[in-house]
Amino acid sequence: MTSKVTINRLATGVPGLDAVLGGGLPEFSFNLIAGTPGSGKTTLAHQMMFALATPERPALYFTVLGEPPLKMLRYQQQFHFFDSEAINRSVRFINLADETQEGDLDKVLSRIVTEVEAHGPGLVFVDSFRSVVLASTAGGNPHNDLQQFVQQLGMLMTSWQATTFLIGEYFTDSDANPVFTVADGLIWLRQSVQRNSMVRKMEIMKMRGQPTLPGLHTFRIGSAGVEVFAPAGQEADVAAVAAAPADARLLTGVAPLDQMLGGGVPQGYSVLVAGPSGSGKSILAASFLAEGARCGETGVVAVFEPHPRRSRNRILAELIDSGRVGLVDSRAPDLSIDEIVQLLLTEIRRLQASRVVIDSLSGFELALAPTFREDFRESLSRLVTALAAAGVTVLMTSELEDRYTDLRFSPYGTAFLTDAIIVQRYIEVDSRLLRVMAVVKVRASAHSDELRLFSIDADGIRIGERLTDQEGLLGGRPTRKPAGAPLRTPGGADDG
Repeated sequence: MTSKVTINRLATGVPGLDAVLGGGLPEFSFNLIAGTPGSGKTTLAHQMMFALATPERPALYFTVLGEPPLKMLRYQQQFHFFDSEAINRSVRFINLADETQEGDLDKVLSRIVTEVEAHGPGLVFVDSFRSVVLASTAGGNPHNDLQQFVQQLGMLMTSWQATTFLIGEYFTDSDANPVFTVADGLIWLRQSVQRNSMVRKMEIMKMRGQPTLPGLHTFRIGSAGVEVFAPAGQEADVAAVAAAPADARLLTGVAPLDQMLGGGVPQGYSVLVAGPSGSGKSILAASFLAEGARCGETGVVAVFEPHPRRSRNRILAELIDSGRVGLVDSRAPDLSIDEIVQLLLTEIRRLQASRVVIDSLSGFELALAPTFREDFRESLSRLVTALAAAGVTVLMTSELEDRYTDLRFSPYGTAFLTDAIIVQRYIEVDSRLLRVMAVVKVRASAHSDELRLFSIDADGIRIGERLTDQEGLLGGRPTRKPAGAPLRTPGGADDG
C-alpha cells in the first residue's frame, strides 16, 4: 500500500484566484499565463511574484524585451502590491534580450540555467516566452527545437524545485502548441469591449492534480492589481449570521405591514417589493434597515439608484454615515454578477450583517455589463442563491409600470425566486391618486389578503384602513370592491 504524495499549494496573493484554482497554486508546477496584449498577464505575474517571493524563496524574473526592465518596473510600481525593498533582495530581474535576438534556443536555455544555478530561486518567470519562440523561428537555426526546449526547461525547473511561469501573447488556444502540452497549469486571460464596457475574463484551462472551478471568471485590474471574482455562491467561507429559531421573524419598522405579513419577515427570506415610481419602495427599504439598527442589527444596502447620501432619504444616509449600514455603490460601467455578489459578501462579512437591501432591480440590471444582461433571470437567481447561503434576509425593490389592466410583480418574470412579495399600487378615487399595499405571498406562512391604503409623510409609511367601497380604476374601468376582496393578478401568472 502506497501513500499519496502531498502537493503544497501556494497562496497566490491575488484575491479570488486561489478559489478559482481549487485551493492555490501547486508548488514546483510549470505554468503558462497566456492571453492577448493588454489582458493583464504581466500584472498578474508580478502580483503573484511579490506575494510569494521571500529571501528564503527568491524569484528570478527573466524579461525578453526590446526595452530595459526599468521601464516595465516604472509602470508596475503604480500598483499597491509592488515592493521596492524586495528588488535585489527577494526579487531579481534579468534581461534575456541579447540571447533572444540571436535566435538560438540553446543559448537562451544556457543563460537561464546559469542564472538559476547562481541564485537558487524558488520562483522563475519568463516574460515574454512568446518572444523567445518567435525569435527562434526567425533566426533560421536548424538546431532549434521548440518542443525539446520546453521539455528541457520544464524538467530543469522541476529538478531545481522552482515554481515556473511562462508569460506569452497568444491569440487562440486552438493551436497544437508544445507549451500547452508540457505545462502543468494553463491560465488564459481574455478581454472584450462591449459598447462602453471592458470585460475581462479568466479561464483555468488546465491545472494538474486539483479540481479547478470550470468556466470563465470575470476579473478586474485596479490600483491594488488583479482581483478575480469566483462564481456567485461558490465561496464556502461566507460568514453567515448567527443561527436563529426556525420561526424567527424580522420587523419592517411598519407595524401594520408586519401584521399583514403574519408577524414580520421570516428570517433568511428574500422579499420583493414591487411598485411604480414614487410609490414608496425605497422608503420601505430604508425603514427595514432602520428597524434592524434599532434592534442592534447591521445591514448592507446595494444602491443602483441615486446615491443615498445625495437623496432625500435622511434616515438611510444617517445609518450609512454611522456605520450601522454598509454601502455597495459601484459606478463601474462593466460590472459582472459575480463582482456584485463579491462586493455584497465582503460588506456582509465586515459588518456581520443580517439584513440586505437591493435598490433596485431595474438599476441592478443597468449596472451590469451588456454581456451579463442577456439572461438577467439567471443573474438574479445566482444573486439570491448566494445571499441565501450567507444567511441574510434580503429585501429587493422592483419598479413596475402601473397599467391598471396588467398587474405583474416583476418585469423579468423572476418573482418566483423570492419567498415573499409586497406590491404597491396607485388607484384613482375622486380624481386623486391614492396608494394601496398588499402582501401577495409569504412562502409557507399565513398572511393577510387585504388591500390597505397607505400614505407617506415625514415619518415614513403610514398604513391606513382596508380598501372597502372606494371607487377606483382596477381592470380598466370604475369598480367597487367589496370589503376584504382578494387581490387579483391578471396577466401575472408567469411570476408564480
